[in-house]
Amino acid sequence: MEVLRASGLAKTYRGAGSRAVDGVSFSVSAGEALVLAGESGSGKSTIARMILRSIEPDEGTVHVDGVRSGGDREGLARIRSCCQMMHQDPYDSVNPRMSACQIVEESLEVSGMERARRRERALEALGEAGLDPGIAERLPHTLSGGQRQRVVLARALAPRPRVIIADEPVSMLDVSVRAGILGLFSRLRSGGMAFIYITHDLATARHFGTSIAVLYRGRIVESGPASDVLLSPRHPYTAALAAAVPEPDPASRGRGVPLAEEGRELPGGCAFAPRCPHVADKCSEDPPLAGSGGRLSACHFSLGGGPRVGVPEDL
Repeated sequence: MEVLRASGLAKTYRGAGSRAVDGVSFSVSAGEALVLAGESGSGKSTIARMILRSIEPDEGTVHVDGVRSGGDREGLARIRSCCQMMHQDPYDSVNPRMSACQIVEESLEVSGMERARRRERALEALGEAGLDPGIAERLPHTLSGGQRQRVVLARALAPRPRVIIADEPVSMLDVSVRAGILGLFSRLRSGGMAFIYITHDLATARHFGTSIAVLYRGRIVESGPASDVLLSPRHPYTAALAAAVPEPDPASRGRGVPLAEEGRELPGGCAFAPRCPHVADKCSEDPPLAGSGGRLSACHFSLGGGPRVGVPEDL
């Protein structure tokens, strides 16, 4: 069942030379994890902020359970009860003077829950996030990074949302702690929770995501099932990102697709052309995002039988 649909989202910041987000559309259903992947500046976090209406889109719509979410009070209440955000830094995203339980209760106060019920629900949410109730009165600086991120997750879970937007939620954690958080995400997803997982780390994207949308300069350049896209990319930018994942086997290193230095942009053409190793005359035309079988790519070569781009099969 579809929970959230974004259609044609676009945003231009004052003074920017181009749109930060340009016509992005996607949907996410219960039990799915949509990965938004790309380099810094590709528009991932701007999309999240537009979904939650912390900034207003210049164009486009967001529908929650088939109902359009607008900027009015009712629309904001709908989107914020359905969607909760997890930020990258598990320390900066909490009040250092509030206890773990107070941090979680704060989201319930904003959602309008009566005071008598807040603490009970906050303790339940801490348990759902894998934390012992004994940390309820502890301040953030006394907790480990993994514990702090679980408190942030508990805060997101407390209002019982249908979608969690996780913006680089494990990038600041150790590998072992990262695995624990992603395992918890997977259990929540198997229970019907939907995720929009924002990352530049394609290793975790493949591990956790069910589908992926790869962004370049604010536009989706490739999308489809996460494993299919990452193991057999159809766009050279996706291939380059996948090849950048650290490879433990020395014999398998160096098989990536080299990107050219930033060169001359083609007016009206493909935005990736100045860096593409396969650039050709046809790239002066803007490629559409098209394909079949759930696989979409904005590349003339992938659509027209041009050179294949490669990625290690053992990513």
